[in-house]
Amino acid sequence: MILQHAPSLMRLDIRGDQYDVELTDPDDRRTLCALTVLDALTPDRLASLERFWSGLAGKRVPADQRVTRQRRARARLMLRAIDGDAAQATYRAIALQLYPQHPTEPGDWVGSPVRETVIRLARDGRVLVGGGYLDLMRRPRRSRG
Repeated sequence: MILQHAPSLMRLDIRGDQYDVELTDPDDRRTLCALTVLDALTPDRLASLERFWSGLAGKRVPADQRVTRQRRARARLMLRAIDGDAAQATYRAIALQLYPQHPTEPGDWVGSPVRETVIRLARDGRVLVGGGYLDLMRRPRRSRG
């Protein structure tokens, strides 16, 4: 939680401990410091910090390994599906836009796998917009139970 913010100073409260963080000009040649919380998301934070450092140092920024090409493509389809849903398009009309290579006749629509896919995309898209997008940025983990 950020308790206080000034142009060059921020006070953070992390589990009751307060930290003063000075913000410097990244073009300045002084050493920068990064403060991170050590918890279950530490690997994600460190990967992000490495990408940030690479960009800051003028190096090639490594690809973000948390979101695969398939997950990005599916997220794009989910957002398109809920845009169509928000515009009150039918699932069949959405399917024709998302999958024009798989046109479905009205009589075959009820049993169509494309129909089921579009329904799932719209359902999962609503979750994504409702805050589930945060899960996209986390590495998949096996439960340790």
